[in-house]
Amino acid sequence: MWRGNGSVTLPASIDQGGNVSYSLRTIDELESIHHGAVKLAGAELGIQSFGMQVLDFPAGFADYPEHDHADDGQEEVYLVLAGQADFVIDGEDLTLSPGQLLKVEPGTRRKLYPGQNGVRVLAIGCTPGRTYERPQDFRTGARV
Repeated sequence: MWRGNGSVTLPASIDQGGNVSYSLRTIDELESIHHGAVKLAGAELGIQSFGMQVLDFPAGFADYPEHDHADDGQEEVYLVLAGQADFVIDGEDLTLSPGQLLKVEPGTRRKLYPGQNGVRVLAIGCTPGRTYERPQDFRTGARV
């Protein structure tokens, strides 16, 4: 329920075993790797069916690797939360602003460059038809 004062009240959703059936975290308090650039949202929330990270890249950051997922078949979705991102998708330049979603097929090459004020991106990925297994580097406690 929205209170109108900037806070959200969540229903007290409890399962039969007395365990809370939801997880709530603040992005800036998530465990991170790569000096804070990659926040381990999926691991912190206990998500088991797909990967999810929040990427915080300052302006001029060029170290996000150009890559594809042809080997593992993973689809990825990027949602710009703040700032602006320039993507190169199989040689095509795209600029994404807050609220825009980009889905990239597994065999498609991609590279992300932050805009002039940096960017915060929610990145989600999973391989259709396969059980998700979180890579070791993206598990909590795997500080890099």
